[in-house]
Amino acid sequence: MAGKFWNSMVPELTVSDFGRSLEFYTGLLGFSVRNRREVPPFAYLEQETVHIMLEQFHAESWQTGELAPPFGRGVNFQLELTAIAPIYGRLQVAGYPLFEEMSEEWYETGDTVSGQKEFLVQDPDGYLLRFTEFLGEKPKE
Repeated sequence: MAGKFWNSMVPELTVSDFGRSLEFYTGLLGFSVRNRREVPPFAYLEQETVHIMLEQFHAESWQTGELAPPFGRGVNFQLELTAIAPIYGRLQVAGYPLFEEMSEEWYETGDTVSGQKEFLVQDPDGYLLRFTEFLGEKPKE
């Protein structure tokens, strides 16, 4: 990535076991730590143009209701990367369960359809992550 920037919208995920989550995101998913603090445990992660923050649950955290697994119900985060096969491969080798297997999908976008390879995985707390790789656009049939 040429030059550092901050995204305009970056989800911050409250996690139940910071060490486990950090290992999942950096080890299996390939994110790098942009910055980190210890109290409370927190990390700002990035991969290409995808940014995400992790924070250990603590008594003063901003919670709007009971935090019960799976976390993030009703939301899936789409993470578009140049190539998702390396992440998919690491998850397969680790035997980490997928929510949805890799597939090719074409979505209507007006007069065209936009294609992407995608797969879905839940992180250790159940947040649903949809990894995508853009395949291009073509006229609607």
